[in-house]
Amino acid sequence: MAQKKGADGGGEQPNSKKEIGTIEERARLQAPVIYGIVRHEGQSELERPVFSLWWSGLAAGLSISFSLLTQALFYVHLPDTQWRPLLVSIGYPVGFLMVVLARQQLFTESTLTAVLPFLAEFNLRNFALLARLWAVVLVANIAGTLFAAAFCTFVPVIAPDMHAAMLDISAKAMSYPWWPMLLRGISAGFLIAAMVWLIPSAEGTQFHIVFVMTYLVGLGNFAHIIAGSMESFMLLFSARMGIVQLLWSFMLPVLIGNVIGGTALFALISYAQVVKEM
Repeated sequence: MAQKKGADGGGEQPNSKKEIGTIEERARLQAPVIYGIVRHEGQSELERPVFSLWWSGLAAGLSISFSLLTQALFYVHLPDTQWRPLLVSIGYPVGFLMVVLARQQLFTESTLTAVLPFLAEFNLRNFALLARLWAVVLVANIAGTLFAAAFCTFVPVIAPDMHAAMLDISAKAMSYPWWPMLLRGISAGFLIAAMVWLIPSAEGTQFHIVFVMTYLVGLGNFAHIIAGSMESFMLLFSARMGIVQLLWSFMLPVLIGNVIGGTALFALISYAQVVKEM
């Protein structure tokens, strides 16, 4: 039986609607399509009311605190061996899974999503919307982790050994000088932006994408401004870190690093690869 040839005489072509549908279902999303999805999500974020952004950001800050709490659970129940960090880091994605799957507003996600509409329509209005989004979400996220850290420190809700484990993990995360902290922030910002870029083509495997990318952030001791703020506040409330050190040695370099990694690197590269195809 003769096969249908393409116009170039090449391989067999699909000859039914069913075959065409199967091919379309299995085809990978192209970069312009992913860009369009992420940009649309970013535009929706830019247009959200401040009230909605605040409460969604606050919820994200509370949720992200469970990353440190889950890490401490593993830390307490595992022996002190060379391979313990491999398993302790499994707890790091928990807070991110809660945030992403619940569609809560996380600052480091917006370093990609909200920037793409701004790059596409470079004007004062979009700049003002972007600045508003970043400011509200960042403050709300940090307010959530501040409350969570205070709750874990001053309310007898966790066992003493769990509290000690949270402090040990936090102290290690905060032990880097200014420049290494900034570089670790760049790495974390890039990985979180990559996670956001991958999710549209995940096809029901969002859990795995979020888990793998954030596990790498935790295992690599990369610095995340929101997850790390929970750690820094725990140390602050336990008198193991001063407010100046918290602001200068952690928040400033990590915030700069996350923005560079998520915006100056990943967002610009993502935009550049599709700008000529739009």
